[in-house]
This record gives sequence, structure tokens and C-alpha cells, in this order.
Amino acid sequence: MGYIMDLRKMVGSRPLIMAGACVIVKNDAGHILLQKRTDTKDWGTIGGALELGESLEEAAARELLEEAGLTAEKFTFVTVLSGKEMYFKYPHGDEVYNVLAVYEATGVTGEPTIQDDEGLELAYFPLDKPIANLNPFSELLLRKTGYIQT
Repeated sequence: MGYIMDLRKMVGSRPLIMAGACVIVKNDAGHILLQKRTDTKDWGTIGGALELGESLEEAAARELLEEAGLTAEKFTFVTVLSGKEMYFKYPHGDEVYNVLAVYEATGVTGEPTIQDDEGLELAYFPLDKPIANLNPFSELLLRKTGYIQT
């Protein structure tokens, strides 16, 4: 996240508009892959901010590889989420208003493996049962996209 880190040096923790991609990965049973986050210690979706010159699909592919060690043959666009509901305040104080493109990955290869310092653990969760300790932002995202019901 070099671009955002560079901006943070100039603006501190003030709110930024951050464009990014979220990747939904399902296994053969239809369970969704989540990562236990190092910053909030709860379960969240795979994804992150764009780097300069990167497309949304490239960001989705990069984040999937960086956060889970996986590659995908295809990323199917689901929706774009934005607005006041996409506000997130990180535990260390940085604030963002996300503009988030959500993709579903298909033809996924590899074994889910922690690749960076953003995740503590990776696991698949069924969507028809409540997910304990689900990150509130990820829960909102999954509800808005219809992956979990209200």
C-alpha cells in the first residue's frame, strides 16, 4: 500500500477517499474465504487499495495473491460500493471512505496461505450461518452484495 502510505505522510490520519478492490473466494461447498486481520483481530474479506496505474482487476489479483497466496483465472465484477456507509476507521486512527469494486474469483488455484503481515489466519466459512467475530465493515459489504442475508 505504498501510495496510501505516501499520502498519509502528508495528511496524517484525516479521511481519504480510497479506491480499492475486494475479492470473494468460494470453495466447492460454497463457503467464503476470510482472513483474520492483524489490525482488528476479526475476520474480514480479501482486498485492498489500488496502487498508482493499477486497474481494479489488477488490484484484485494482487491482493488475492498477497493476502492468501491464491491466483484466479477470472474476476467477475459484482458491484461498486461507495458513500457514507463505506467509511472505516482503522484501530490506529486512519480514516477512509472506500470506493470499493467487489469481484468474485473463479478458477482459483493454490492453497490459502498467509503471505503478508495483514492476516493471521485464513479459513472458509458457510454463508448460511452467522460468522463469529466478523469485521463489521466486511459484514456490511457481504450484506450489501447479497452474500449473507440480513
